[in-house]
Amino acid sequence: MRSMTVAERRARLGVRHRLSPAARTDDVPDIARSLVVLHATDPATVFLSVAARSVAAVPAALERALYDDRTLLRMLAMRRTMFVAPVELVPVLQASTANSLAAKQRAAYSRMIERGTDIPDVPAWFAEVEKAAHAALLARGEATGAQLSADEPRLRTQIDPAPGKSYSRPTNITTWILVTLGCEGLVVRGRPNGSWISSQYKWSPVEAWLPGGIEEIPAGEARAELVRRWLRAFGPAPVSDLKWWTGWNAGDVKKALALLDVTEVDLGGGTGLVLSDDLEPEPVPEPWAALLPALDPTPMGWQERGWFLGDHGPRLFDRNGNIGPSVWWDGRIVGGWAQRKDGEIAVRVLEDVGADAHAAIEREAARMSAWYGDVRAIPRFRTPLERELTS
Repeated sequence: MRSMTVAERRARLGVRHRLSPAARTDDVPDIARSLVVLHATDPATVFLSVAARSVAAVPAALERALYDDRTLLRMLAMRRTMFVAPVELVPVLQASTANSLAAKQRAAYSRMIERGTDIPDVPAWFAEVEKAAHAALLARGEATGAQLSADEPRLRTQIDPAPGKSYSRPTNITTWILVTLGCEGLVVRGRPNGSWISSQYKWSPVEAWLPGGIEEIPAGEARAELVRRWLRAFGPAPVSDLKWWTGWNAGDVKKALALLDVTEVDLGGGTGLVLSDDLEPEPVPEPWAALLPALDPTPMGWQERGWFLGDHGPRLFDRNGNIGPSVWWDGRIVGGWAQRKDGEIAVRVLEDVGADAHAAIEREAARMSAWYGDVRAIPRFRTPLERELTS
């Protein structure tokens, strides 16, 4: 069995994730392709992930790709997580993941409406409201949720999502309907009503990004293609990492792998998978530093992170498994960072890395500060070290 060392995996990470200086690019869609998708639960993550992997790109370059060229698109996909995806990958994500997610969302929202109202035949009613909201959006071309609820009053239906619970607050179903339409591939989150850290989006029909709508492809074929791209970017890795990243059940993962030519490799005590045409070692890049944002797709690409995280997890992750801003040196995490209220990028290195590493990390901090400019952003999921650095 071919053995792939930790050093080899770290070299792949640096080159394929465009973190080593020689691998960086200002081609924003290509950065997304390098990582399969960009993590977008926190809007700032998308921009800061691009900043870490670009040479001279600025926030406007990503905004142009998202809203003018429309070569990137926001959508819910794996693990019901928001991602920014290259438009050519959208049919794969739709067939492999989003279609089943739409059914789950519709069922979950319908159950909450049934508990909180006396509406008869809630599934049929929900489908009617979906159809009406979609028609209203098609008529407008672009709209906020508030504008659509003015056109379709049923969107203002108030529901108590957890009756009897002290934390529950009545909410209208506007977002529920739009999220479901998004999972169905009918609507898209467009330009936000603020800067690049805003999560208040306008909505558009999917045809604004894909004029013919989303191409339909078989689910099995789509899953195999998504796994192929993930293995190219994140392999070698255990099957458990793949199952976690996709959020699929074991049967769907096994069927997808059966359609691909993969090889088992020894990861130093465990077994991983790699595409059979991808067994050659990656050329080792020059030592590199990077400041990756909270929820960056690199550390969030694997479930088992010991080979690059070491023992820094308790300070860099929250209790739900979300990583905060992390400092990298030559393929491994060595610390964390944060933006303070005055805009300063505060860095804390948690181990001895040497003078060259400290100098490279400081250069990256200066680059990240330039990207922020006058923008101030607090990560959506705060971690112990990030809180320490901003206290």
